[in-house]
Amino acid sequence: MNLHNGQLFWPSTYTDEIQYQSLEENISCDVLIVGGGMSGALCGYTLGKETELDVVIIDRRKPGYGSSSATTGLFQFSCDKMLHELIEQKGEQDAVYFYQLCQNALENLKKIAENLSDDPEFREQKSLYYASTAEDADKLVREYEALKKYDFPVEYLEPQEIASRFPFSKPAALVTSGAADVNPYKFVQFLLKDAKDAGVRMYEETPLLRKTKTVHGFTCESENGTIQARYIIFATGYENDFLVQQLGAELKRSYAIATEPLPSLKTCYKEWMIWETKRPYLYMRTTKDGRIIAGGLDEDQPEAPLNDGIIEERGERIVQKIMEHLPDLSPVTSHSWCATFGESHDGLPYIGEHPNRLGEYYCLGFGGNGTVYSMLGAEVIKDLITKGFHPASRLFTIARAVSL
Repeated sequence: MNLHNGQLFWPSTYTDEIQYQSLEENISCDVLIVGGGMSGALCGYTLGKETELDVVIIDRRKPGYGSSSATTGLFQFSCDKMLHELIEQKGEQDAVYFYQLCQNALENLKKIAENLSDDPEFREQKSLYYASTAEDADKLVREYEALKKYDFPVEYLEPQEIASRFPFSKPAALVTSGAADVNPYKFVQFLLKDAKDAGVRMYEETPLLRKTKTVHGFTCESENGTIQARYIIFATGYENDFLVQQLGAELKRSYAIATEPLPSLKTCYKEWMIWETKRPYLYMRTTKDGRIIAGGLDEDQPEAPLNDGIIEERGERIVQKIMEHLPDLSPVTSHSWCATFGESHDGLPYIGEHPNRLGEYYCLGFGGNGTVYSMLGAEVIKDLITKGFHPASRLFTIARAVSL
């Protein structure tokens, strides 16, 4: 699958990637992780740092060059499905527990970023979630009440309060603290680098061609070598269309742009990420060097268009949206791209052991909060492998999928 097209911004910010070898021999390990993007890197880092397991990561391309190089690097405990909506769907106990798990995962991401050997440009931010229409203001009132009831950090803003902080006004907005942003490409590269230093082996341009269940685990064949593994973790993101269909997920595509650095970008703007209730929604963040990253215009097609003119036109529309919100700026686009993203059938990620294939695990952070879900998945799978249990695994079980 063509996971993205256009001119990506993040790979241009870091050119000192480690060159990993492709697999050219037969090896064995305790855990084989398939996929060297954000999910695979977090799983490898967590297992490498916190267990004695012998871990190998393989990627069919260079690590971090898939969806991770096209994401916009936003982290928050809130997800595309609001807490009060999730309560109606999953029940109060499970919905609140899920939000708390996301909050804990965010804290873990912060700790990891602080302890990496290089700076991934992790910054704590505040999140402004505004009502796109007057009708949506009622939704935000219900969401505020749900978040406040369970002590999540939230503030409700009336139109005049929004206008006092920003050069625009909306019918209502929620402010939550504890959000963050990051350079996702650097984050993946530094996670893998430190995992390697902890003993994790990484092989690039090493596709998994065949997998066979054995008495002691799995035999995994690549082009020029075989891996014997006790456990296997699929952290393949949106790559495997057949798997996506089995899980009942849906693939779409989204557009994003990065502006040139904006000398007139006010300091107060740099402290916020902004998104809205409308679907598909506009979202905006800044970068360490004063750019704006913005995206949206989601479409119900899985692959990015090959026509650069389409991507540029969507990028121009996103720039117009930025100017509607921040009219004191004159943004100029430096990069524009389109990328595939996935949504699960119920809004929660797919994490855990396959019900019919013991020893086979999945860490698939489908949704608008994918990195947070991947961090959560790394912790859950670590405990499932080393302890045989994690209390959150029942929420994300692969068995809930539509077709297995």
